[in-house]
Amino acid sequence: MHSEHSQQSQGQRSFIIIAALLGWSALAIQLFLIFFARWADQASLLGGLVRFFSFFTILTNTLVASALTCAVVRRSDGVHRFFRTPWVCSGIAASIVLVGLAYNVLLRHLWQPQGWQWIADELLHDIMPLLFLVYWWLYVHKGVLRLSHVLLWAIYPLVYFAYVLLRGDLIGDYMYPFIDIGTLGYAKAFINAGGVLAGFVMVSLVLVGLDRVKGRNARG
Repeated sequence: MHSEHSQQSQGQRSFIIIAALLGWSALAIQLFLIFFARWADQASLLGGLVRFFSFFTILTNTLVASALTCAVVRRSDGVHRFFRTPWVCSGIAASIVLVGLAYNVLLRHLWQPQGWQWIADELLHDIMPLLFLVYWWLYVHKGVLRLSHVLLWAIYPLVYFAYVLLRGDLIGDYMYPFIDIGTLGYAKAFINAGGVLAGFVMVSLVLVGLDRVKGRNARG
């Protein structure tokens, strides 16, 4: 029994380490590509860094990689405890699932990345959402989520949309075409943003439901 438990623990640790490494690698590749493009255009690298962290995809993948890293390191400080908290991990899971769904439904058909950009694209939008969802399902404690958590999680995309719309209005650089007020107008852009937020809430409700089902099964 002890040997089996050790093997399961080692398998869990190996999975999380690999997922974390892939997450940080994807972010590093994407940052390098942005810096290289800015350097080639003789544009500000600091501006490239700001733009890098203005993408919901990047912010959410950073949260994913951080949560996976904290799960491996197992330190007891406040930051590590925060990222290991079930409701925090679940909120990150809802956000990264939204990243994958929104990209594949709204954005994938708009461009055809090649080479390293394709690798970063697949990691950030397809592989990491899947890996973190598996991590959440297998290794995050279940039976603790409440509907109130959905409202708490929704603060993140709401604040993001407020920031990115204000940023776009000020400098004319909208991070995603489906919220480009300059092209679509205010009404269409806000409808699209509302649709994405509605999708986030639906994903969150599904995760809460799955959490309750698995929590009951574990107790039973």
